[in-house]
Amino acid sequence: MLEALGLSVHGVAVYQALLDEPGSGIDQLAARCGLTAQQVSAGFDELADLMLLRASDDHPGQMRAVSPELGLADMLARQEAELAARQAQLALSRAAVTRMVAERAVTRSDGGERLVGMDAIRARLEQLCAVAHTEIIGVQPGVQRPEDLDAGEEHDFQALARGVGMRTLYQDIVRNHAHVFTYAHRLLNLGGEVRTAPVIPQRVVIVDRAQALVPVDPTDTRKGALHVTEPGIVAALLDCFEQAWNTAVPLGAVHSEDPTTGLSGTERELLRLLGTGLTDEATGQRLGLSVRTVRRHMASIMERLGATSRFEAGLKAAQHGWL
Repeated sequence: MLEALGLSVHGVAVYQALLDEPGSGIDQLAARCGLTAQQVSAGFDELADLMLLRASDDHPGQMRAVSPELGLADMLARQEAELAARQAQLALSRAAVTRMVAERAVTRSDGGERLVGMDAIRARLEQLCAVAHTEIIGVQPGVQRPEDLDAGEEHDFQALARGVGMRTLYQDIVRNHAHVFTYAHRLLNLGGEVRTAPVIPQRVVIVDRAQALVPVDPTDTRKGALHVTEPGIVAALLDCFEQAWNTAVPLGAVHSEDPTTGLSGTERELLRLLGTGLTDEATGQRLGLSVRTVRRHMASIMERLGATSRFEAGLKAAQHGWL
Protein backbone atom coordinates (compact mmCIF):
# COMPACT_ATOMS: atom_id res chain seq x y z
CA MET A 1 0.00 0.00 0.00
CA LEU A 2 2.76 2.44 0.92
CA GLU A 3 4.43 1.85 -2.43
CA ALA A 4 1.23 3.10 -4.05
CA LEU A 5 1.79 6.37 -2.17
CA GLY A 6 5.21 6.84 -3.76
CA LEU A 7 7.55 5.04 -1.34
CA SER A 8 10.19 2.64 -2.64
CA VAL A 9 10.43 -0.95 -1.38
CA HIS A 10 13.50 -0.06 0.68
CA GLY A 11 11.83 3.06 2.05
CA VAL A 12 8.80 1.03 3.15
CA ALA A 13 11.03 -1.53 4.90
CA VAL A 14 12.99 1.12 6.79
CA TYR A 15 9.82 3.00 7.77
CA GLN A 16 8.12 -0.11 9.13
CA ALA A 17 11.26 -1.16 11.00
CA LEU A 18 11.55 2.27 12.65
CA LEU A 19 7.92 2.10 13.69
CA ASP A 20 8.48 -1.33 15.25
CA GLU A 21 11.84 -0.52 16.90
CA PRO A 22 12.25 3.23 17.52
CA GLY A 23 15.82 4.35 18.01
CA SER A 24 17.38 1.68 15.80
CA GLY A 25 20.62 2.67 14.12
CA ILE A 26 21.62 2.10 10.51
CA ASP A 27 23.40 -1.20 11.23
CA GLN A 28 20.46 -2.53 13.22
CA LEU A 29 18.01 -1.51 10.52
CA ALA A 30 20.17 -3.05 7.81
CA ALA A 31 20.26 -6.36 9.68
CA ARG A 32 16.51 -6.30 10.39
CA CYS A 33 15.50 -5.38 6.84
CA GLY A 34 18.12 -7.42 4.98
CA LEU A 35 19.51 -4.27 3.36
CA THR A 36 22.93 -2.73 3.02
CA ALA A 37 23.87 0.31 5.09
CA GLN A 38 23.81 2.37 1.87
CA GLN A 39 20.27 1.24 1.09
CA VAL A 40 19.14 2.11 4.63
CA SER A 41 20.73 5.58 4.30
CA ALA A 42 18.92 6.06 0.99
CA GLY A 43 15.72 5.02 2.73
CA PHE A 44 16.35 7.63 5.43
CA ASP A 45 16.77 10.32 2.77
CA GLU A 46 13.58 9.26 1.04
CA LEU A 47 11.56 9.24 4.28
CA ALA A 48 12.96 12.62 5.27
CA ASP A 49 11.97 14.09 1.89
CA LEU A 50 8.43 12.79 2.45
CA MET A 51 8.42 14.22 5.98
CA LEU A 52 7.96 10.78 7.54
CA LEU A 53 11.01 11.22 9.82
CA ARG A 54 11.68 13.65 12.65
CA ALA A 55 14.56 14.15 15.08
CA SER A 56 14.29 11.85 18.09
CA ASP A 57 14.08 13.40 21.55
CA ASP A 58 14.89 10.12 23.29
CA HIS A 59 17.84 9.25 21.04
CA PRO A 60 19.80 12.43 20.22
CA GLY A 61 21.36 12.38 16.76
CA GLN A 62 18.88 9.76 15.53
CA MET A 63 15.58 9.97 13.74
CA ARG A 64 12.16 8.63 14.65
CA ALA A 65 9.34 7.61 12.33
CA VAL A 66 6.25 9.79 12.26
CA SER A 67 3.13 7.77 13.04
CA PRO A 68 1.12 6.64 9.99
CA GLU A 69 -1.95 8.48 11.27
CA LEU A 70 -0.11 11.79 10.89
CA GLY A 71 2.60 11.13 8.33
CA LEU A 72 0.52 9.27 5.75
CA ALA A 73 -2.40 11.64 6.20
CA ASP A 74 -0.07 14.56 5.44
CA MET A 75 1.27 12.71 2.39
CA LEU A 76 -2.25 12.14 1.08
CA ALA A 77 -3.14 15.78 1.66
CA ARG A 78 -0.07 16.90 -0.32
CA GLN A 79 -0.88 14.46 -3.11
CA GLU A 80 -4.48 15.69 -3.19
CA ALA A 81 -3.22 19.26 -3.53
CA GLU A 82 -0.88 18.18 -6.35
CA LEU A 83 -3.74 16.37 -8.09
CA ALA A 84 -5.94 19.43 -7.80
CA ALA A 85 -3.17 21.54 -9.32
CA ARG A 86 -2.75 19.05 -12.17
CA GLN A 87 -6.52 19.03 -12.68
CA ALA A 88 -6.47 22.81 -12.98
CA GLN A 89 -3.57 22.62 -15.43
CA LEU A 90 -5.44 20.00 -17.46
CA ALA A 91 -8.46 22.29 -17.62
CA LEU A 92 -6.24 25.09 -18.91
CA SER A 93 -4.71 22.73 -21.48
CA ARG A 94 -8.13 21.63 -22.68
CA ALA A 95 -9.20 25.24 -23.01
CA ALA A 96 -6.05 26.00 -25.02
CA VAL A 97 -6.72 23.04 -27.33
CA THR A 98 -10.33 24.17 -27.82
CA ARG A 99 -9.13 27.68 -28.71
CA MET A 100 -6.55 26.28 -31.10
CA VAL A 101 -9.12 24.09 -32.85
CA ALA A 102 -11.53 27.03 -33.08
CA GLU A 103 -8.87 29.37 -34.48
CA ARG A 104 -7.74 26.84 -37.08
CA ALA A 105 -11.31 26.10 -38.07
CA VAL A 106 -11.99 29.80 -38.55
CA THR A 107 -8.74 30.85 -40.20
CA ARG A 108 -8.33 27.88 -42.55
CA SER A 109 -11.06 27.41 -45.09
CA ASP A 110 -9.80 23.90 -45.90
CA GLY A 111 -9.55 22.85 -42.26
CA GLY A 112 -13.07 23.37 -40.92
CA GLU A 113 -15.95 25.68 -40.28
CA ARG A 114 -17.65 27.21 -37.25
CA LEU A 115 -21.38 26.54 -37.00
CA VAL A 116 -23.54 28.78 -34.82
CA GLY A 117 -26.83 27.60 -33.31
CA MET A 118 -28.77 24.34 -33.39
CA ASP A 119 -30.25 24.90 -36.86
CA ALA A 120 -26.78 25.06 -38.38
CA ILE A 121 -25.62 22.04 -36.39
CA ARG A 122 -28.62 19.91 -37.36
CA ALA A 123 -28.31 20.90 -41.02
CA ARG A 124 -24.65 19.85 -41.06
CA LEU A 125 -25.42 16.56 -39.26
CA GLU A 126 -28.08 15.80 -41.87
CA GLN A 127 -25.57 16.51 -44.63
CA LEU A 128 -22.86 14.35 -43.04
CA CYS A 129 -25.24 11.43 -42.50
CA ALA A 130 -26.37 11.66 -46.13
CA VAL A 131 -22.81 11.48 -47.53
CA ALA A 132 -21.42 8.91 -45.04
CA HIS A 133 -20.02 5.82 -46.79
CA THR A 134 -18.39 3.63 -44.14
CA GLU A 135 -18.98 4.65 -40.52
CA ILE A 136 -20.59 7.18 -38.22
CA ILE A 137 -19.21 7.45 -34.69
CA GLY A 138 -21.08 9.30 -31.96
CA VAL A 139 -20.25 10.17 -28.35
CA GLN A 140 -23.28 11.37 -26.43
CA PRO A 141 -22.61 12.34 -22.79
CA GLY A 142 -25.51 13.10 -20.50
CA VAL A 143 -29.09 12.42 -21.55
CA GLN A 144 -30.25 13.62 -24.96
CA ARG A 145 -33.57 15.40 -25.13
CA PRO A 146 -36.44 13.60 -26.94
CA GLU A 147 -36.64 16.35 -29.58
CA ASP A 148 -32.91 15.98 -30.34
CA LEU A 149 -33.34 12.23 -30.86
CA ASP A 150 -36.39 12.84 -33.06
CA ALA A 151 -34.43 15.32 -35.18
CA GLY A 152 -31.71 12.80 -36.00
CA GLU A 153 -33.81 9.64 -36.17
CA GLU A 154 -34.58 9.61 -39.90
CA HIS A 155 -31.01 10.32 -40.98
CA ASP A 156 -29.48 7.78 -38.58
CA PHE A 157 -31.80 5.02 -39.70
CA GLN A 158 -31.35 5.83 -43.40
CA ALA A 159 -27.57 5.62 -43.00
CA LEU A 160 -27.87 2.22 -41.29
CA ALA A 161 -30.18 1.04 -44.09
CA ARG A 162 -27.48 1.95 -46.63
CA GLY A 163 -25.01 -0.30 -44.80
CA VAL A 164 -23.11 2.47 -43.03
CA GLY A 165 -21.61 1.23 -39.76
CA MET A 166 -22.63 3.12 -36.64
CA ARG A 167 -21.02 3.08 -33.20
CA THR A 168 -22.58 5.17 -30.44
CA LEU A 169 -21.20 5.69 -26.94
CA TYR A 170 -23.55 6.77 -24.15
CA GLN A 171 -23.15 7.27 -20.43
CA ASP A 172 -24.45 4.56 -18.11
CA ILE A 173 -27.23 6.85 -16.89
CA VAL A 174 -29.17 6.45 -20.17
CA ARG A 175 -30.06 2.93 -19.04
CA ASN A 176 -32.44 4.66 -16.61
CA HIS A 177 -34.04 6.94 -19.23
CA ALA A 178 -36.63 5.13 -21.33
CA HIS A 179 -36.60 7.42 -24.38
CA VAL A 180 -32.82 7.15 -24.90
CA PHE A 181 -32.75 3.46 -23.99
CA THR A 182 -35.50 2.72 -26.53
CA TYR A 183 -33.72 4.73 -29.23
CA ALA A 184 -30.44 2.93 -28.54
CA HIS A 185 -32.15 -0.47 -28.89
CA ARG A 186 -33.59 0.60 -32.24
CA LEU A 187 -30.04 1.38 -33.38
CA LEU A 188 -28.98 -2.08 -32.22
CA ASN A 189 -31.85 -3.77 -34.05
CA LEU A 190 -30.86 -2.02 -37.28
CA GLY A 191 -27.25 -3.19 -37.06
CA GLY A 192 -25.62 -0.40 -35.06
CA GLU A 193 -23.40 -0.89 -32.02
CA VAL A 194 -24.08 0.82 -28.70
CA ARG A 195 -21.98 0.84 -25.54
CA THR A 196 -22.11 2.72 -22.25
CA ALA A 197 -19.57 3.77 -19.62
CA PRO A 198 -19.70 5.80 -16.39
CA VAL A 199 -17.61 8.62 -17.89
CA ILE A 200 -17.13 9.28 -21.59
CA PRO A 201 -15.34 11.98 -23.64
CA GLN A 202 -17.04 15.19 -24.72
CA ARG A 203 -19.75 15.11 -27.37
CA VAL A 204 -18.47 14.42 -30.88
CA VAL A 205 -19.66 12.99 -34.20
CA ILE A 206 -17.05 11.52 -36.58
CA VAL A 207 -17.94 10.54 -40.14
CA ASP A 208 -15.85 8.20 -42.31
CA ARG A 209 -12.85 8.91 -40.06
CA ALA A 210 -12.34 12.13 -42.03
CA GLN A 211 -14.75 14.73 -40.63
CA ALA A 212 -15.91 15.57 -37.13
CA LEU A 213 -18.33 17.86 -35.35
CA VAL A 214 -17.30 19.01 -31.85
CA PRO A 215 -19.08 21.52 -29.63
CA VAL A 216 -17.68 25.03 -29.35
CA ASP A 217 -18.58 24.97 -25.65
CA PRO A 218 -18.78 21.47 -24.10
CA THR A 219 -20.84 22.87 -21.21
CA ASP A 220 -23.51 24.18 -23.62
CA THR A 221 -23.48 22.19 -26.82
CA ARG A 222 -26.38 24.15 -28.27
CA LYS A 223 -24.25 27.28 -28.76
CA GLY A 224 -22.47 25.95 -31.80
CA ALA A 225 -20.02 23.42 -33.18
CA LEU A 226 -16.83 23.13 -35.18
CA HIS A 227 -16.87 21.08 -38.34
CA VAL A 228 -13.30 19.80 -38.37
CA THR A 229 -11.52 18.16 -41.29
CA GLU A 230 -7.88 18.56 -40.20
CA PRO A 231 -6.46 14.97 -40.28
CA GLY A 232 -4.40 15.45 -37.11
CA ILE A 233 -7.36 16.72 -35.09
CA VAL A 234 -9.71 14.04 -36.41
CA ALA A 235 -7.12 11.35 -35.61
CA ALA A 236 -6.80 12.64 -32.03
CA LEU A 237 -10.58 12.56 -31.60
CA LEU A 238 -10.66 9.00 -32.96
CA ASP A 239 -7.95 7.87 -30.54
CA CYS A 240 -9.90 9.34 -27.63
CA PHE A 241 -13.07 7.59 -28.79
CA GLU A 242 -11.39 4.21 -29.28
CA GLN A 243 -9.91 4.28 -25.77
CA ALA A 244 -13.33 4.97 -24.27
CA TRP A 245 -15.06 2.44 -26.55
CA ASN A 246 -12.70 -0.39 -25.63
CA THR A 247 -13.49 -0.05 -21.92
CA ALA A 248 -17.25 0.50 -22.34
CA VAL A 249 -19.94 -2.15 -21.89
CA PRO A 250 -22.26 -3.22 -24.76
CA LEU A 251 -25.81 -2.04 -24.18
CA GLY A 252 -27.19 -5.58 -24.07
CA ALA A 253 -24.69 -6.68 -21.42
CA VAL A 254 -25.51 -6.59 -17.73
CA HIS A 255 -23.26 -4.42 -15.60
CA SER A 256 -21.62 -6.51 -12.90
CA GLU A 257 -19.72 -5.59 -9.79
CA ASP A 258 -16.00 -6.15 -9.50
CA PRO A 259 -15.78 -9.54 -7.73
CA THR A 260 -12.71 -8.37 -5.81
CA THR A 261 -13.96 -5.02 -4.52
CA GLY A 262 -17.73 -5.25 -4.91
CA LEU A 263 -17.62 -1.86 -6.65
CA SER A 264 -19.66 -1.05 -9.72
CA GLY A 265 -18.01 0.82 -12.57
CA THR A 266 -19.79 4.01 -11.52
CA GLU A 267 -18.67 3.64 -7.90
CA ARG A 268 -15.06 3.06 -8.89
CA GLU A 269 -15.11 6.10 -11.18
CA LEU A 270 -16.76 8.16 -8.42
CA LEU A 271 -13.96 7.25 -6.00
CA ARG A 272 -11.34 8.14 -8.61
CA LEU A 273 -12.89 11.51 -9.42
CA LEU A 274 -13.40 12.50 -5.80
CA GLY A 275 -9.82 11.43 -5.12
CA THR A 276 -8.58 13.97 -7.67
CA GLY A 277 -10.11 16.77 -5.61
CA LEU A 278 -13.33 17.29 -7.59
CA THR A 279 -16.37 18.46 -5.65
CA ASP A 280 -19.59 16.44 -5.46
CA GLU A 281 -21.11 18.85 -7.99
CA ALA A 282 -18.25 18.48 -10.49
CA THR A 283 -18.16 14.70 -10.02
CA GLY A 284 -21.90 14.52 -10.64
CA GLN A 285 -21.52 16.51 -13.86
CA ARG A 286 -18.81 14.17 -15.12
CA LEU A 287 -20.88 11.07 -14.29
CA GLY A 288 -24.22 12.53 -15.31
CA LEU A 289 -25.54 12.07 -11.75
CA SER A 290 -27.27 14.40 -9.34
CA VAL A 291 -25.39 15.61 -6.27
CA ARG A 292 -27.81 13.60 -4.14
CA THR A 293 -26.98 10.41 -6.06
CA VAL A 294 -23.23 11.04 -5.74
CA ARG A 295 -23.60 11.42 -1.99
CA ARG A 296 -25.78 8.31 -1.76
CA HIS A 297 -23.14 6.26 -3.60
CA MET A 298 -20.42 7.68 -1.35
CA ALA A 299 -22.43 6.86 1.79
CA SER A 300 -22.78 3.27 0.59
CA ILE A 301 -19.04 2.99 -0.04
CA MET A 302 -18.23 4.43 3.40
CA GLU A 303 -20.59 1.94 5.03
CA ARG A 304 -18.92 -1.00 3.27
CA LEU A 305 -15.51 0.26 4.33
CA GLY A 306 -16.61 0.95 7.91
CA ALA A 307 -15.40 4.54 7.51
CA THR A 308 -16.78 7.51 9.44
CA SER A 309 -15.39 10.19 7.10
CA ARG A 310 -14.48 10.53 3.45
CA PHE A 311 -10.84 10.94 4.35
CA GLU A 312 -10.91 7.67 6.27
CA ALA A 313 -12.75 6.06 3.37
CA GLY A 314 -9.97 7.20 1.01
CA LEU A 315 -7.32 5.68 3.26
CA LYS A 316 -9.19 2.40 3.60
CA ALA A 317 -9.97 2.28 -0.14
CA ALA A 318 -6.23 2.64 -0.83
CA GLN A 319 -5.42 -0.03 1.75
CA HIS A 320 -7.91 -2.41 0.12
CA GLY A 321 -6.49 -1.73 -3.34
CA TRP A 322 -9.71 -0.12 -4.57
CA LEU A 323 -7.93 2.93 -6.02
